[in-house]
Amino acid sequence: MSNNKKQAVTMEDVAQAAGVSRMTVSRALKNDGLVSKSTRQRILAVVEKMNYLPDQMAGSLSTKRSGFVATLVPSINNVHYGKMVQALTDELENTGLQILLGHTDYSTRREQSLVESLLKRRPEAIALPYDGHTKRTHTLLSQAQIPVVQLWELPPEPIGYTIGFSNQNVACSMTEELISLGYRNIAFLCETNDEWTRGAARRAGFRKAMESAGLSAHRMIRFGQPPMSIRDGYFVGKNLSQFYDDIDCVFCVSDAPAYGVISALKERGLHVPEDIGVAGFGDFEVSRYSSPSITTVQFDAAEVGRLTADLITQLIVPEDSPKNLPKSIEIKVSNAMRESTRTVV
Repeated sequence: MSNNKKQAVTMEDVAQAAGVSRMTVSRALKNDGLVSKSTRQRILAVVEKMNYLPDQMAGSLSTKRSGFVATLVPSINNVHYGKMVQALTDELENTGLQILLGHTDYSTRREQSLVESLLKRRPEAIALPYDGHTKRTHTLLSQAQIPVVQLWELPPEPIGYTIGFSNQNVACSMTEELISLGYRNIAFLCETNDEWTRGAARRAGFRKAMESAGLSAHRMIRFGQPPMSIRDGYFVGKNLSQFYDDIDCVFCVSDAPAYGVISALKERGLHVPEDIGVAGFGDFEVSRYSSPSITTVQFDAAEVGRLTADLITQLIVPEDSPKNLPKSIEIKVSNAMRESTRTVV
């Protein structure tokens, strides 16, 4: 009985078709500069014609280079993480590196499992959000012997390098801005999951600003799991008086619940900001075009990706690196004061 299964094209097949040695094909594919331009072009034409796919695993064993950067994100639905990953991918592509993406779903246990799995694949570097790590994750990253970049926060005891901002300081700044407008009974709306340390840092920033101004910080509305959704905010907005009946402004942990709160308040016949102010965090696109537009914290998520790619590239190509790379890079953050808040007389 004949076997009609088509055999995969090998490097030897490419070498014979191009009239060169197997080693020359290997060098041409690596583009190590040891093969002339004309010969390399001829080999690449044969590779394309024969639909040859190089064995990346075999290549990584011989060069001890995997060619990929491990990247973790807490959510695949959050637009900021999407922008960051897109920018990171685009920038790394220019260096021949690819990313291998993992999704933690805001779980430190899931993060630990992903870190264990990814490190076994020998990535060139790993970039992940600082949302608090398990003890084992911290140990694995500390002993990884590859560049580690922690994102979206400036942790007190970083592992490797950090790119982000102090969530506590930024939330404190926005709260101070709301207080300066005249709001006094401000509530902070956030998730119930204490594993998300950046959410906890924002709560701490809110509390710090309120207490520094001599105001009560007890109006803390804990609802839902990260990432908080528009639906979560809508539910809270519909039942706001059941939480506290004297709120004059709601500062939300992100823009999604802020939009939901505003929608619910409008359905109840309340006016934003005339009856109550609302502020968010993150400057989602919906915040700019909602009615009213939402006061929020602004930052460039794509810049996080670009800076991460630039840092990793310099770290894994030492000859192109400055002698002293910054251990911590703080990105620019600002308060965008829009229509959902006002000066309170």
